[in-house]
Amino acid sequence: MNIENSKAQLRKGILEFCVLALLRSEEAYPSDLLTSLKNAQLIVVEGTLYPLLNRLKNAGLLTYRWEESKSGPPRKYYSLTEQGKTFYIELAESWGSLRDAVEMLLEDNKPNQSK
Repeated sequence: MNIENSKAQLRKGILEFCVLALLRSEEAYPSDLLTSLKNAQLIVVEGTLYPLLNRLKNAGLLTYRWEESKSGPPRKYYSLTEQGKTFYIELAESWGSLRDAVEMLLEDNKPNQSK
């Protein structure tokens, strides 16, 4: 089994939640989202982010607005819809429960350090 594939699957599984978390309090331009995700060591490329943003928009969780740019084409800024905010809150609650369960399992199965 390839560890890099497993790590990529873990990141991919949590990416939707992370994007919603980044948009929970303010709108963002996709390159800003990419920067935030990279700073958090969740390396993502545009080819991953844009389809995800489209899926979330089509599901009614995101909306966007266009803003003229001084240095190029208009920019699309994404934000959460009311449905997206509710969805994010529910995911955050689920994440808390899942995180606690995993942490409990990890703590219970730590190798004995005192040997």
